Amino acid sequence: MAKRPVAVVTGGAGFIGSHMVDLLLARGCVVRAIDDLRGGREANLGHHRANPDLSLDRRDIRVIGHDDTVMADARFVFHFAGIGDIVPSIERPSEYMSINVQGTVAVLEAARHARVAKLVYAASSSCYGLAAVPTREDHPIQPQYPYALSKLQGEMAALHWHAVYGLPVNSIRIFNAYGIRSRTSGAYGAVFGVFLRQKLAGKPFTVVGDGTQRRDFVYASDVADAFWRAAETDISGEVFNLGAGRPQSVNRLVELLGGEVIHIPKRPGEPDCTWADIGKISNLLGWRQMVSFEEGVALILADIDYWREAPLWDPESIARATKSWFEHLRKEA
Repeated sequence: MAKRPVAVVTGGAGFIGSHMVDLLLARGCVVRAIDDLRGGREANLGHHRANPDLSLDRRDIRVIGHDDTVMADARFVFHFAGIGDIVPSIERPSEYMSINVQGTVAVLEAARHARVAKLVYAASSSCYGLAAVPTREDHPIQPQYPYALSKLQGEMAALHWHAVYGLPVNSIRIFNAYGIRSRTSGAYGAVFGVFLRQKLAGKPFTVVGDGTQRRDFVYASDVADAFWRAAETDISGEVFNLGAGRPQSVNRLVELLGGEVIHIPKRPGEPDCTWADIGKISNLLGWRQMVSFEEGVALILADIDYWREAPLWDPESIARATKSWFEHLRKEA
């Protein structure tokens, strides 16, 4: 009987990481999740609690060592761990560099010494800044805030480890991932979490600008499928964009969620449209969107109670939370 593959998922109790765990277990892998639960939730893995093929290591990725047993015999490493959000990165840039860059280096070194068959790095489309659309992988890079810079530098490190040490690596620049289990705590952040809590409270949706801005939303299980394909392929050293390739307006999201709207000021450094050119990932990895935007929103609404304990935002609290955003990102590139 063939030995089952071992997969390591950093950030495995987080939003996308937990969907990756779902996919890997379904495919018969032994999964080792690493998550210090700073942003992840053990409950995100609760439906696998009795599964002996899943273990959870609650350490910070920065302490993962060269000879760490968590990497022993691992075939694949999926690196999702890190910290997100724009505003906190503007206020605490060194923390973002430490976790998102040096933490990535620790994972790369552990994977290199373990001789893993493939590491797939979760990069961010924020590296492109205010990009022309649809955006290809060869688009000029222009990160607008420290979070974007830290994710870009993590990607550069991953590709450097591939070039210098021969570590098989692929990087996937995720556009706007959404789905069940997205983070509910922390700083003012993604539109879904903000709107879902407002809907539960019967409050109006705080729409930035006129709501015509579009985002390339891609459902979390489709993201996990892309990472699996990037791990299984013989291709290494490549960067792939990942979105649905079908941008949706914030107004369309409001229409699907159903509710009243209040408008708040447009923010500097935010693109009017994010739109991934997915030709490369489709052609080389055979990836296709499986969950439509309408289906994804319906799945979230069916699980809306998950967001009941999330922060409830209104125009005044948003203005306070985003003050540093307006102070430091006044000029658009």
